Amino acid sequence: MTTVRSEAPTASAQADRGDFATWYGLEHSRVCATLGLAIGDRGLAEEATAEAFARALAAWPHVSAKASPTAWVYTVALNEVRSRLRRLRLERRHTARQRLGYHPPPPDPDPQLWAAVAQLPPRARQAIALRYVADLSEAEVAEAMGISRGTAAATLSKARKRLADLLAPRSAR
Repeated sequence: MTTVRSEAPTASAQADRGDFATWYGLEHSRVCATLGLAIGDRGLAEEATAEAFARALAAWPHVSAKASPTAWVYTVALNEVRSRLRRLRLERRHTARQRLGYHPPPPDPDPQLWAAVAQLPPRARQAIALRYVADLSEAEVAEAMGISRGTAAATLSKARKRLADLLAPRSAR
């Protein structure tokens, strides 16, 4: 039976951490101030800066090899700001919907309509469900599906036309 010993960090690892500490000391306040000015919210800037530097430390060998580790930190911090703002918008939208009160689910559609929707391609089915069952706007459908608003509009238009064709009386076809 062998015993695994925990060894002290190597001199190289200690030097890498020292390099990070020096770089952090030089860049942190400037990144935080610049981000605060760019987004107009000092608290959010401080949180995003802290997250970006924490990620830099976790990936320091990779980050320190970049041409500009500071540019990498700015990118990570700005992405963090975008994520937090997007999350905040979703939370506000959800809260606003909750304030409007309870909305019962839509009535079950006609079985013939379900059968027609089932014949649509997957993306068209998703768009129809999000738009007309979940009652999302076109922009929200696009965001939920990860497509542009124009693509969502075109997908919905084609899906509605296909549904109209499928649901038209046989004599009208």
